[in-house]
Amino acid sequence: MTAPPALRPVPTLPAAVWTAREAAHAERADALTRAHRERRAEHRRHPVEDFLYTYYPTKPGQLRVWHPGVSVALEGAAEHARRRWYTSRRDGSVTLDVPGFLADRGDAVGYIHHLVRATRARPARLSCFGLHEWAMVYRAEQQEVRHPVPLRLGAEGTDEVVRSHPLRCTHFDAFRFFTDEAEPRNELRLTRADQPELEQPGCLHAGMDVYKWASKLGPAVPGELLLDAFELARDIRELDMRASPYDLTAWGYTPVPIETAEGKATYVAAQREFAERANSLRDRLLAVTATLTACMPPE
Repeated sequence: MTAPPALRPVPTLPAAVWTAREAAHAERADALTRAHRERRAEHRRHPVEDFLYTYYPTKPGQLRVWHPGVSVALEGAAEHARRRWYTSRRDGSVTLDVPGFLADRGDAVGYIHHLVRATRARPARLSCFGLHEWAMVYRAEQQEVRHPVPLRLGAEGTDEVVRSHPLRCTHFDAFRFFTDEAEPRNELRLTRADQPELEQPGCLHAGMDVYKWASKLGPAVPGELLLDAFELARDIRELDMRASPYDLTAWGYTPVPIETAEGKATYVAAQREFAERANSLRDRLLAVTATLTACMPPE
């Protein structure tokens, strides 16, 4: 069997440098998750922000754990050497155990690299107007509505918006929640197998999923990138729900009424900005996956 390529030499961070980065990371993570942690302690739910901790299962405690990433070694980090997928080098520094990580997660690394690279290469489509959320409640009974908040236009008004607009969803993990009546109205019948061929950067959920892919790569991803992706997912989620059929004014969210020309323009402008932010993060994520895939043995 041909041996995998050797990982290029990586820089070693002095203890004073990486411990400062680690502390700053934990402080930032705590600030980003504070409201959720306070609500959780009081057993209060939130129709917008809880999604970041349920659909994406990374918990606040996991978010505050800093990793240097695949291309960095740490001086004086004996405690890191005891963590999964870390290894000590001859000089005593600690770094990611790339062969061990790839032995366990190589298939996921390859899939994420292919999907993110393909998504990044496509132009953003900006004509869906967030109607995926509307399609999830189209002609649904009240008990089947996904969130326990009222519909802004009522059931009939919501259904009329879906009937009067083409559905152009490209994201399978949104499409799979469409009601049975809404599925045939989408321009494409999406499947999981087709996701790498259809994912595109204009999709809000594809932008949020940058956080999912960063999470799945665990310690190979620098902590700063993980939190940047989480912050983007949080910001996108807010627009996603402001443009949804739900009335969230009681929670402090002003609607983006995508059934109007003004609302559509507002949505597209934000969608374009999020696509640019997501692509910047995809570039950083691809730097990680490219480094890892270069170390995989040839098939």
